[in-house]
Amino acid sequence: MRSLEDVRVLAIEQYGAGPYGSVHLADLGAEVIKIEDPAIGGDVGRYVPPYQEGEDSLFFETFNRNKRSLSLDLANSAGRSVFEDLVRVSDAVYSNPRGDVPDRLRIRYEDLRHLNPQIVCCSLSGFGMTGPRRTEPGYDYILQGLAGWMSLTGEPDAPPAKSGLSLVDFAGGLVAALALMVGLHAARRDGTGTDCDVSLFDLAISMLSYPGTWHLTAGYVPERLSRSAHPSLVPFQNFPTADGWIVIACPKEKFWNRLARALGRPEVATDPRFSSFEQRRINRAELVAELDKIIGTDTTAHWLERLGAAGVPCGPVNDLEEPSPTRRPQHETWW
Repeated sequence: MRSLEDVRVLAIEQYGAGPYGSVHLADLGAEVIKIEDPAIGGDVGRYVPPYQEGEDSLFFETFNRNKRSLSLDLANSAGRSVFEDLVRVSDAVYSNPRGDVPDRLRIRYEDLRHLNPQIVCCSLSGFGMTGPRRTEPGYDYILQGLAGWMSLTGEPDAPPAKSGLSLVDFAGGLVAALALMVGLHAARRDGTGTDCDVSLFDLAISMLSYPGTWHLTAGYVPERLSRSAHPSLVPFQNFPTADGWIVIACPKEKFWNRLARALGRPEVATDPRFSSFEQRRINRAELVAELDKIIGTDTTAHWLERLGAAGVPCGPVNDLEEPSPTRRPQHETWW
């Protein structure tokens, strides 16, 4: 489906967060014209190793498929003139430099409305376009630390850890793309464009979600739990099998009862220590120890088949190769 084929977006973006948002618009059919600064060699993502050659890289291709690219210096009059011509015939200007840069580049709604009253100007930055930190760059790793994510991630006795993926960047890009589309909807309805100001820091704080609510309203102090365990639902974590790892999730009482029967231990479901969500949370260590004794006796494949047949939510803990339909030899060229 090319649902957005009637949308044209000028994307002043680079690296990860911004391009991750606009690539989804491009995948849905929007014409995304990526504006790259020739003074710095274009998007820095072009030069990210290890799979990089010349002015291209697999990193860059991942975030910029289906887009068009234009080398344009907005700081000189000729480049600005071309940009303004494009604004006249576009729906949105999407950007992800620091929060103070849209003012400096004159790409906010007030700067462009005389060219196109319906233009939507969406800025994604580390700390937003207003406030004391607007001039600071914001990167995923820094924000995962600043917003408390790292304190929630990793094994109990290990150092704080980031998520295995750049989730602040990715979620920020998606929220910015959503903000752009909301602004575009309103502009087409009302005839007037707007500014959209999306902050990665605000997003990271909001994504603390229920642990943040628990802390603010009940004084909850989070602790890191072994094997990526859920903070309140038990069992809901990784378990070692005879040849690997499996994730088992029991977010409903019916799943816990099914698990007990599938493991050949129906009596544990009615054991007073494990008979409710709260009792299983309180007695987490004892329950996990009981399950370890059973699950460790057979293979991942065995438990996937058995638990799956019983209707217990579960899945293997794969490495990066295992979900792939084909495995490419390490020496094969990527071009």
